[in-house]
Amino acid sequence: MAKRKRSSSKKKSNKLLYITLWFLLLIIVSMVVFIAGYYYGHDSSKDTLKKVQKAPEIKELRKIEDNNVTILQKEQKKEPQEQPKEQNLSTAIEIPSKKEHIKDDELKEKLKEVLKKEIKQEEHKPKSKKESTEYSNASHEYEGEIVLQTYKREKLTGVVKPKLVIIIDDVSTKSQVNAIKSLNLPLTMSFLPPSKERPNSHSLADAESFYMVHLPMEAQSFTKEEPYTLKTGDSKETIAQRIGEIKRLFPRVKYINNHTGSKFTSNEEAVDKLILTLQEENINFIDSRTIGSSKVANVMKKYQKRYVARDVFLDHKHEKEYIKAQIRKAIEIAKEHGNAVAIGHPHSNTILAIHESKKYFRDIDLVLVDKLY
Repeated sequence: MAKRKRSSSKKKSNKLLYITLWFLLLIIVSMVVFIAGYYYGHDSSKDTLKKVQKAPEIKELRKIEDNNVTILQKEQKKEPQEQPKEQNLSTAIEIPSKKEHIKDDELKEKLKEVLKKEIKQEEHKPKSKKESTEYSNASHEYEGEIVLQTYKREKLTGVVKPKLVIIIDDVSTKSQVNAIKSLNLPLTMSFLPPSKERPNSHSLADAESFYMVHLPMEAQSFTKEEPYTLKTGDSKETIAQRIGEIKRLFPRVKYINNHTGSKFTSNEEAVDKLILTLQEENINFIDSRTIGSSKVANVMKKYQKRYVARDVFLDHKHEKEYIKAQIRKAIEIAKEHGNAVAIGHPHSNTILAIHESKKYFRDIDLVLVDKLY
């Protein structure tokens, strides 16, 4: 009886062992199949992915995405763009209101800040761009060094105090007007006629109590000619039509000076037609003297009109110290002849030089051009 029990118990143990072994074997086989299937499927997926990536549509899409990424990176690297400047003058210069009082030292520091900013910007520009951004699209051309010299004229007698007129040519933007007026000096602003680049110059002039018009005339050699420039071959009717347009744009104009005009003013016939037209409109002409052979004096004598012309160009060179020296030169000419006319442009250095020369104006009367007549 004891032997049967032991034999039955042994058979049960062997059966349990076989089941366990088969179970383990099944697990091992399952793991092997799973691992083999994984690697086979992975390789197959890789092959499929490669085939998809090589498809023309996908390649084109990737190319577009890469381009977009490149453009985005470039945009992120770009520095913030600066606001465009009006004729090389910062809009930071503003004329103080009646309620505000700005001291000379404060204005000087403000002008210096603008100047430093412009110099810094110029230093970081390529050389070619530095040359192309010179204040050239509204500046005089000069025919020979003789125009930088004083023209011969008689000394006025009986003058109590010499008079100096400083004309600022090429005025055409609000920032230029603000900069000039911020000096709080009687400076004569000569406005360029409106054009595509400066459509509001006549409106700016109209807001002023006194102004001149800077009329473009044909030059001997000047590449950046203004629109509606008077030509030597223009008829009296053409010139009259242009002056009529100027009168409509600038209804209170009483004084005109020439912008460029070396070819026009050296042609006596052309000057004659202009002066006769201006006389009919009760407008006085001031010779900017952009050429030594100007015939304006001859024509003025013919019509028994007073000849007034520029004695000194203040900013033939743009360095501040040069401009200050030219201001002193103009003052000396005024003392010698009783009066003098200097012409400058709305460069920041010119504005700053005039401000720093205020002490030199004590010995003369700085006046508007109408005070010379």
